Amino acid sequence: MRDDFQMTDQEMTEPPLTEPQAPTEQKAFPAMLRGWRNRCPNCGRGRLLKGYLKVAPSCTVCRQDLTQFKAEDGPAYLTILIVGHLMAPALHFAFVTWRPEPLVLFTIFAVGCVALSLYLLPRLKGAIVGFKWARKMTDDATPA
Repeated sequence: MRDDFQMTDQEMTEPPLTEPQAPTEQKAFPAMLRGWRNRCPNCGRGRLLKGYLKVAPSCTVCRQDLTQFKAEDGPAYLTILIVGHLMAPALHFAFVTWRPEPLVLFTIFAVGCVALSLYLLPRLKGAIVGFKWARKMTDDATPA
């Protein structure tokens, strides 16, 4: 019976095995940045969104199929999270510091919340689509 701590001559001359390589993945940050800019996550030149929030069927430049990368509710949740965390402290600071009339305070912050939400929503959707593209997270699975 062979001792487990002794190596044979053949085992000493063989090169060590390398660890298995992970499948190549695109870098997530550049793809998310392209998506934020409403550009195709693959080439960075074609438009990602058709209209305000609808993902284009394919890139007009590189013909990348974009229908399989859906953002679902992620952009809405992130928009609410960001707008809430920015506007709530600002509302508190404005109320404590200047004590404006309630209707003036409401008007200013309501317009600010809506404007910030409308600005962030398509950009966050593009970033999420870019992230899903980089990680190859397709939504093409059909229920049985």
